[in-house]
Amino acid sequence: MSAWSYGYVSNVGYTYGYYHELNPLRAIVPMLQEGLAVPEIKNACELGFGQGVSLNAHAAAQQIRWYGTDFNPAHAAFARDLASTCGSNALITDQDFASFCSRDDLPEFEFIGLHGIWSWISDDNRRIIADFVRRKLAVGGILYISYNTLPGWSAHAPIRHLLAMHDNVRSVGGQSHEQNVQNALAFGSRVLAQSPLVQHNAPNIAKRLDEIAKQNTNYLAHEYLNRDWHPMYYADLAQWLEPAKVGFACSANYLDDFNLCLYTAEQQKLMDEVAGTPLAQTVKDFLLNKQFRRDLWVKGARRLNNVQLAQQRGKQRFVLTVPRESVELSVSNHVTVGLMPEVFEPVLEILSDHQVHRTADITQALAGKANPAQVFAALTILHAKHQVAQVQDEVSVEAARGRCRAFNESVIAAAHNNGEIYYLTSPLSGGAVSVSRIDLLFAEAHNHGLREPQQWAAHTWQILQAQGQAMLNKDGEALTTEADNLAELTRLAEEFAKQRLIALKALQILTE
Repeated sequence: MSAWSYGYVSNVGYTYGYYHELNPLRAIVPMLQEGLAVPEIKNACELGFGQGVSLNAHAAAQQIRWYGTDFNPAHAAFARDLASTCGSNALITDQDFASFCSRDDLPEFEFIGLHGIWSWISDDNRRIIADFVRRKLAVGGILYISYNTLPGWSAHAPIRHLLAMHDNVRSVGGQSHEQNVQNALAFGSRVLAQSPLVQHNAPNIAKRLDEIAKQNTNYLAHEYLNRDWHPMYYADLAQWLEPAKVGFACSANYLDDFNLCLYTAEQQKLMDEVAGTPLAQTVKDFLLNKQFRRDLWVKGARRLNNVQLAQQRGKQRFVLTVPRESVELSVSNHVTVGLMPEVFEPVLEILSDHQVHRTADITQALAGKANPAQVFAALTILHAKHQVAQVQDEVSVEAARGRCRAFNESVIAAAHNNGEIYYLTSPLSGGAVSVSRIDLLFAEAHNHGLREPQQWAAHTWQILQAQGQAMLNKDGEALTTEADNLAELTRLAEEFAKQRLIALKALQILTE
C-alpha cells in the first residue's frame, strides 16, 4: 500500500464491474412504487468509482453530467481513456475524498452514489462524505449507498480479520499479490481447522472461507485486505447520515422491499409490529441476516398525492428485454411466491413485441382487467427482476446513441484480446447489460451484417484460432479440432440468437 492510499489496497487494480444501482434512472421505479417524488437529474456524482465502468456507461448513455473521483491514479487513467473514447464530458479525477469534496467548481447534484466504498474507508473519510452530501446533494436529491451490514457479517467477520492480519504480517515482498492472497487463504484454512470452538460458534465459517477462495483475486484483495473495514448496523449508518439531512427512502431494488418474498407469516407479524418506526429496518436485517444493503436516501423526501402519483407512474416507459416465454410468474428472494397471472399475463402480452410502452397506455388497454396500481406494481416487479427496462425520454435516447455506439464498439474491439469490460450500454435504459466475451464477438459479427448463427460461429472461430485459443468442453478441456470448436460455437450462437440478441435489440444496443 502507498502512503496516499490511507490503508486502502492501491497496488492491485479493482475489478471491471458494472453496478445497476448506480444508474440514477433505476431509482425512479422503486421510489414511485413507494409513492415518493423523484427529482429531475441533471448532475450526478460517483465517489470511489473503481475502474469507472459504471460511471462511463452512464455518462455515455444519459444526458446527465457525471462527476467522480477514485484516488487510485491507474483507475482514473483507465476511466478517462474510456470517457474520451465514447465522447462524454464526464469530469474524472484521482483526488482523495478530502480534495475532491472541497472543490469549488462542483455543482449541486441530484444524485450521489457510493457502491460499497463506505465499508472500506476511515471515519475521517466518512465525515468528509457526510458533509459533502449535506452541502452538495440538492434538495429532493437521491443518495445511493451500499455497504456491508450487520448482523449478517457477524459470524464471518473473523475470516476477514485473519486474512488481513496474515497479509499485513506474512506477505512476501516481491511476490505477486495473487500468491500472497492464496497464501493467506491457505493459512486461514489451517487456522480454522485447528479452531474447533470458533467452528462450533460459527458452523459455516470454514465453508464460507472455501467459497471466498473461489472468487477473483483482485476482488479479494480489495474486499478483505484493506486496513479499514467496518460492517455497520443500519441504525449506525442513519446516525452517520443525520447531519447530511437525508432520510431513508427505500431499497434500490424493489425485491428487497417486497414483503411477500421476504418473510414467513410469523416474521411478517413481527414486522407489522414495528412498521413505520426506526426499528423496522433493524428488525428486517436481523430476520433476513442481511450482509449487504443497497439503499436510497433522499434529502427532503416528498410524498406524492394520488393524482400526482398516477401522473408520474403513467408517463414511465418500459420495454421487455427477455423472451416472453422465459418469464416465470413467481419471484424468489428469501421466500418464493407466485405472481397474479390475471395481471401479469396481460401486461406481458402487451410487452411481448419488445417495443417501448407507456404505463398509461398499458393501463388503458387493460381497463377492467387490472387497475393502475396493479399494472405499475407488475412493471415494478418485472423491473426489479431485470426482465423489463425502464426507458428514458426520446430526447435523451437520441442524444445518447452516438456515445453508446462508441462505448460499445470499444468494448467489442477489446474482446478480440479478451479485454476488461464485459458490458454494453443502452441509449434506451441509460444503463448497461452484462455479456460474455463470446457474446461480444457474436455481436461484432451481427454488426458486420452477418445474420445466421453459423456465420457468427465462423467469425468468432477465426479470431480465436488466430490467437491460438480454443473453446472448452464440459470438463474444462480445450477442444482440439476445428469441427468441434465450430460445433460448440454454433451451439452458443444459437443460444445467443434465442436469448441475448433479443435483449440487445430491444435495448437498441444492436439494430436489425
